[in-house]
Amino acid sequence: MPELPEVETTKRGIAPWLTGQRIEKVIVRQPKLRWPVVAEIHQLEGQTITGLTRRAKYILVETAKGTAIWHLGMSGSLRLVEPQEDPGVHDHIDWQLSNGKVLRYHDPRRFGALLWVAPGEDCEHLTHLGPEPLSEAFTADYLWQCSRGKSQAIKTFIMDGKVVVGVGNIYANESLFKAGIRPQTAAGKISKAKYERLVSEIKTVLAAAIEQGGTTLRDFVGGDGKPGYFAQQLFVYGRGGKLCKVCDATLKEIRQGQRATVYCPKCQH
Repeated sequence: MPELPEVETTKRGIAPWLTGQRIEKVIVRQPKLRWPVVAEIHQLEGQTITGLTRRAKYILVETAKGTAIWHLGMSGSLRLVEPQEDPGVHDHIDWQLSNGKVLRYHDPRRFGALLWVAPGEDCEHLTHLGPEPLSEAFTADYLWQCSRGKSQAIKTFIMDGKVVVGVGNIYANESLFKAGIRPQTAAGKISKAKYERLVSEIKTVLAAAIEQGGTTLRDFVGGDGKPGYFAQQLFVYGRGGKLCKVCDATLKEIRQGQRATVYCPKCQH
């Protein structure tokens, strides 16, 4: 599933080819995505793209008439192709651009979405979200205050988009390891000093993942449109039963919220 760093990399990859371009035509072959593609999306035709931004795992494409919002779901991707390239069975949406390129949305599972928001309106999927993890709003004091009285495990707590956006499973595992916190620990029992370290590690891990995505970026023009995933040296994620790279203890794997959690019983307390 594309996580925040992969979505940020996608945004950076397509932005130079979209910003300032006019959308000549919108082709929707399959409107039945996670949420149905509304007819208003065709208001994009004739509009110039004024900018691209990201909020959580959503890519916002801004025009004078409104904002189109992409969500890549579990298997979606965006890439630029030549107009003569025939669409495949899972290529559901095309934007024909004034520079001669086509922005093509590919999604085998159809869990992604293309939403439309008119000027002055709010997107219901964005209003409830917590702060961006790399923003100044995401601080140890904020996270500590949010956690008071919470018995929820710290790993599922930091993966809650209402608390903070974009801390996916890989990044939660790695950040908790580097902060020395066991993933099962109740969020309300963690000290402010530990939160200082955790927030710092979350920012470091996500920034490194974005940088990694940028340096391994595949070609968004004629390529597969998929960014390089977090390929740094992982300390715990996917390594259950192996030896800890720091202390040589055997890493333990458990399930939390239907997701695999790996931690070191010695390094994490």
